[in-house]
Amino acid sequence: MVQSAWDHVEPLPVGSAPVPAYGSGSLADLLPTLAAGMAVPGTVSAIPELTPADRNCVFLIDGLGWEQLRAHPDEAPFMSALIESSLGGTGRPLTTGYPATTATSLASVGTGLPPGEHGLPGYAVRNPGTGELMNQLRWYPWTAPHTWQPYPTVFQLAHEAGVHTAQVSAPHFQNTPLTQVALSGGTFHGRLSGEDRMDVAAEQLAAGDRSLVYTYYAEVDGNGHRYGIDSDAWRGQLMYVDRLVQRLAEQLPPRSALYVTADHGMVDVPLDPEHRFDVDEDWELRAGVALLGGEGRARHVYAVPGAEADVLAVWREVLGEQFWVAGREEAIAAGWFGPRVDPRVHGRIGDVVAAARDDVLIIASEREPKESVLIGNHGSLTPAEQLVPLLEVRS
Repeated sequence: MVQSAWDHVEPLPVGSAPVPAYGSGSLADLLPTLAAGMAVPGTVSAIPELTPADRNCVFLIDGLGWEQLRAHPDEAPFMSALIESSLGGTGRPLTTGYPATTATSLASVGTGLPPGEHGLPGYAVRNPGTGELMNQLRWYPWTAPHTWQPYPTVFQLAHEAGVHTAQVSAPHFQNTPLTQVALSGGTFHGRLSGEDRMDVAAEQLAAGDRSLVYTYYAEVDGNGHRYGIDSDAWRGQLMYVDRLVQRLAEQLPPRSALYVTADHGMVDVPLDPEHRFDVDEDWELRAGVALLGGEGRARHVYAVPGAEADVLAVWREVLGEQFWVAGREEAIAAGWFGPRVDPRVHGRIGDVVAAARDDVLIIASEREPKESVLIGNHGSLTPAEQLVPLLEVRS
């Protein structure tokens, strides 16, 4: 970026950032509400407009934001019709939680907890025990999963309560640490094709008098990252997944509710340097930084001991009006990670937390060459990233 720290742009107030609707309309509230409707102990309903059903299915479409869905009714006619017909004729969005990224959101979905409690508060965060960056999507470097995230999943609570519980996803997800800590409980059914997943999800719903089934599709997100949400490839994936939703909806057994949602939305960021702050090329942003975590629109910055205040001041000055930049305690007090942050999670959060407001990124072209050239990005607190659909079909 051409902007310099010495331009003295007034930084955005931390309090001006929109805070996810934890406790009333976030991803973390969905499964507890469904489970509470099936009388699962330890779960509480937080979304009152969801009427209890004996059989509940959540279909999570990776990367499909509410704003992107609303902007493409021709590519997604079935889901667009659901917006007008479900949940009292409005559909509605949920907020993902911060950051709006897959590992964090899937943990929020599966545990029913905000990021500050389940402890996956970003794409890559510092492990306070080792001092290393821990990539929570790839789970590298490896750490004991249930030490990192010790809480039971809602699927486990439902299974223990006698609810038929199943996850239907790509086979390679079955034994990953992220699945273990976020989505395990009951049985896992690996299927390669989207059509097969829809068919098996319907079968699993019918397998119990009370059922809780989760299924997942990834490639809307993948094509958005590679080609952008204004691309033919992305629109083609949206058309495909719309047909998958219809296929599953048409097979629902009696007394079922299908909920279609997502883990985050997405923002296209131009590839030119005016929209990408490069930490590997910017001495001001690099000064005093020991580790750079998070991702381009939701950074965790870990300072050299003693340099925390200086790093916060410089990042605020350089990033000006295009990012909300907070110190760790400010971000926690503002509720970005939820109403409570567990002590074990506190040190995973950056000394400085930077959340993009505009269509900009903080990249690291040498350390993160692949991530630095992605067109579609997500992670921050903007509506385009935070808002995800909540669509309902009942039988």
